[in-house]
Amino acid sequence: MLNTILSSLKDIVSSSIKVLPGLFIALILIILTRYIARFLEKLASQVGKRTLRSQSLRLLLSKSAYVSAWAVGIIIACVIAFPGLRLGDIIATLGLGSVAVGFAFQDIFKNFLAGILLLLQEPFRINDQVIIGDYEGTVERIDIRTTKIRTYKGERVIIPNSTVFTSAVQVRTAFDARRTDLGVGVDYNTPLPKAKQILQQLISEVNGVLQQPAPEIDLLGFGDSSIDFVVRYWTLPQQKDVRRIQTQAIVAIKKAFDEADINIPYPIRTLYFYDQQQYQDYLPSASKQNSNGFKSQGVTDSNHRQLNEYS
Repeated sequence: MLNTILSSLKDIVSSSIKVLPGLFIALILIILTRYIARFLEKLASQVGKRTLRSQSLRLLLSKSAYVSAWAVGIIIACVIAFPGLRLGDIIATLGLGSVAVGFAFQDIFKNFLAGILLLLQEPFRINDQVIIGDYEGTVERIDIRTTKIRTYKGERVIIPNSTVFTSAVQVRTAFDARRTDLGVGVDYNTPLPKAKQILQQLISEVNGVLQQPAPEIDLLGFGDSSIDFVVRYWTLPQQKDVRRIQTQAIVAIKKAFDEADINIPYPIRTLYFYDQQQYQDYLPSASKQNSNGFKSQGVTDSNHRQLNEYS
């Protein structure tokens, strides 16, 4: 038995010694794969800059080169480390294990595929300003797994690509111009043609308002305390331009209305006071009899006191 154990240990040691050179070479190959993958990523990025206009497609090309280099390097390292392992066996093993791996890492693969589709379809691009769900900001980067957004407050939001792909995305910089609707009200004594003319003239003179499409002045209707206008004008789509021009427009409208003696009214409620003695539906039955000719001095005094309380 001792001889059997010793011979088994000798076989294990000898087989391990035979495997060690392959493992050492495989380790060196993996280290080299790291540098080769980075080199191919940079090379693909440079080629993409020369041949592709879309920044998203450039990113997809560089990431594909990086992942492909790692996949090839790992497969070759496995073949060298284990000489009895063939490429066909690796492919078969990957095929059998893909189901289990798919269930275990379904979220990762879902985000991976969604990232590839986003980079290929380009519903939005890098530096576009978008609204995705409750988040609004500028797209910084579209990775294979996530999309990074920088909010207007300077915060970074990382959204999984599967969420981006299945959600409604509002791209605010998709076109060259963006419209702003600015509401303003005037009191009921204001001549409406005069107010509309003033608004039309001043909004066209605000710096940053585009002349094509031309600004429009519309009447919304009769409000509780004012007649409401809406000033529709177009600007560049970036958020900083929209906010800056809207501030200038508000200041210009207030100044022009002050010079023209046009009031922008506060919310107003009108109260009407009247003699409530003629409305006796809420009085006691004795009061109704009193109104029908059955007068009583005590009841009348009580009614007057009650009416005073209601008034």
